[in-house]
Amino acid sequence: MYPEHLVAPMRADIVEGGFTELKSATEVDQVLAEKGTTLVFINSVCGCSARTARPGVKEAVWNAAKKPEHLVTVFAGVDQEATQKVREYHLPYPPSSPSVALFKDGELVHFVERHHIEGRSAEMIAGHLEMVFDEFCA
Repeated sequence: MYPEHLVAPMRADIVEGGFTELKSATEVDQVLAEKGTTLVFINSVCGCSARTARPGVKEAVWNAAKKPEHLVTVFAGVDQEATQKVREYHLPYPPSSPSVALFKDGELVHFVERHHIEGRSAEMIAGHLEMVFDEFCA
C-alpha cells in the first residue's frame, strides 16, 4: 500500500481528466453493469509507464471523435479491493498496471497491458486508444 501523499498528485491528474475514482468492488460491479462503453484506467505509481499512460489516456478522451460513455479509474497498490475486482473482469489478462480496459455493456472488448505502454509516448498511446474508441464507441 502506497502512502496517500505519494499518490495524491497521480490521482488528481486522472480525475482532473474527467475520470471517476472507484474504491470498492461494489462500485466496480455497479459501473460495469451499466449499458454502454466504459473505459477503466488502472492507475499506477510506475514512473516508467504511468507517466505516459495518464496523459495518453486523457489525450485520447479529449481528442477522440467517438468517446467512451463512462470514464473510471482504480489505483493499483492503493485501492486494492476495486483493483482486484477490475482484474476479475479483465481476465484472462494477468494483473498489469498501469493498464487500460474498454468494456462494452460490461464485456471486455479491448485491453492495453503495461508492456504495450512501456516505451511509448503519450501521443502513441492516445493514437492507439482513439482507434479503439472509433471501433467500439458510439
